[in-house]
Amino acid sequence: MAKPEFEFGPTEAVEFTNCNPHIEGLSEAILARDDSSDAVTRILKFEPGTDTSPNGALTHDFWEEVYIFEGSFVDQRLKRTFKAGDWATRPPGMEHGPWISENGAKMFEVRYYQKED
Repeated sequence: MAKPEFEFGPTEAVEFTNCNPHIEGLSEAILARDDSSDAVTRILKFEPGTDTSPNGALTHDFWEEVYIFEGSFVDQRLKRTFKAGDWATRPPGMEHGPWISENGAKMFEVRYYQKED
């Protein structure tokens, strides 16, 4: 089943839930999910003071495209601050994070898997 069809609606109507693995202050609002491929569109929210260091740097087996639309965070590995208006495209296996967000942040994120030939 592909992601469901959905006409415009307010993102405020989508509930934020804890991420897995759980990090205090980090939550997600799943806007769409394809259960057959686990492709996801979500908003990731960092509350002020969120520190993802307990999870360490991340890698995963899917493509990830992210756009920061509110706030900022510091990438602890790269020692760089990323802020609203910044974006990234991460192929499977690319290391990223951990982050600390002093004042909070929100990101729009799309995750998907590339079909094998």
